[in-house]
Amino acid sequence: MSHALATRNTEPDSTGRGVVRSWAAPITYSLLGLVALLGFAFGSPHAEARFRITDGSQKISVPDLVLGTTFVGWAGAVILLGIAAYSFVLVRAGRKLARWMLPVFAAVFVIAFLVWVIGSANTPNVYLSGLIAGSFTLAIPLIFGSLSGVLCERAGVINIAIEGQLLAGAFCAAIVGSMTGSLIAGVLAAVVGSVLVSMVLAVFAIKYLVNQVIVGVVLNVLVAGLTSFFFSTVMAADAEKFNAPPSFDVIRIPLLADIPIFGPIFFDQTILGYGMYLAVFLVWFGLFKTRWGLRVRAVGEHPKAADTVGIKVNALRFWNVVLAGVVAGLGGAFFTLVTSSSFNKEMTAGQGFIALAALIFGRWNPIGAFFAALLFGFSLNLSFVLTILGTPVPSQFMQMLPYAVTIFAVAGLVGKSRPPASNGIPYVKE
Repeated sequence: MSHALATRNTEPDSTGRGVVRSWAAPITYSLLGLVALLGFAFGSPHAEARFRITDGSQKISVPDLVLGTTFVGWAGAVILLGIAAYSFVLVRAGRKLARWMLPVFAAVFVIAFLVWVIGSANTPNVYLSGLIAGSFTLAIPLIFGSLSGVLCERAGVINIAIEGQLLAGAFCAAIVGSMTGSLIAGVLAAVVGSVLVSMVLAVFAIKYLVNQVIVGVVLNVLVAGLTSFFFSTVMAADAEKFNAPPSFDVIRIPLLADIPIFGPIFFDQTILGYGMYLAVFLVWFGLFKTRWGLRVRAVGEHPKAADTVGIKVNALRFWNVVLAGVVAGLGGAFFTLVTSSSFNKEMTAGQGFIALAALIFGRWNPIGAFFAALLFGFSLNLSFVLTILGTPVPSQFMQMLPYAVTIFAVAGLVGKSRPPASNGIPYVKE
């Protein structure tokens, strides 16, 4: 199953064999480079953008960073168009794009856009540390969701139901947390609710061989309908009893939390925030450094070969999907036990699908999915911040920014992306 959209053609090389060339990335680079040239360079507001590194309450003080919009706009446009031209040269020669190109291109474009839009704002300054820390916070459920997808798809099961898992986790955390007044009970309920959704996916996809994409879509609709029904009939009737869960407090580590930029990210989080970093490490370590991970990857790539060496393919897939539900449940709990102390209809707002895009953008790797989710979290937080600052960009565009980033990232920038070979293919033992 191919998740990447690409424009390709086949031409013979010097040996007469066909060489498949994908022009999606060079074309996308070129279009965004032209946007930078016309918007950030020629359209520069000829002003300064001020980035505050510290807010005065921290023990470590760093001077503000002031950047000129004209200089950054032209420098950014030149670098971006240069990368685009180089990508055309590489593709024309039948060579792979260098790994540094995508992160450098993305970083330069984001910096040039930030400087341009903040320089054009009514209040041309922004608290940089808060912007980045807020992006990490908003990315936490996306990261848990993308890790859930990685665990499923590495074992060969497509997980379209991430949205339903997150929503079920958020609902169960809210209602159980409200009734018991316990954060631990709320988190456990979130995990149970998400696992139930995962088990339905596993039973229908693995045992009854139902199309995994269809099952995932149906589960998303089913969970959305059920949670909306119980919200209207139960929670809304007595919100104080059923929809007022406690919230996790921020655990601030003294001194370390005062480090500019990095302090709020790594040392000023809730328990679920710290747990997210641990989950990324554990999933990465488990998949690539343990015998269990080797078996999971073998099942996802070549289940028949794995079966011949004694691996119970469908059992391993089933328990991987269940484990994915545990991880997604933690992301769902974040919505109601950290972000807001209540549950609302469809409060995940499609973030499960963005998490799915993050795991594709991250090439089914926990570390890659982590950074991809951060990119989407940054775009989401940026849309909030820039709306408050009063930028010339229409508010409707700012609201669609996270989803536009998702489309560009998966369709153009990620290039050729190969999922596990048996992803989405049921295994029937002969």
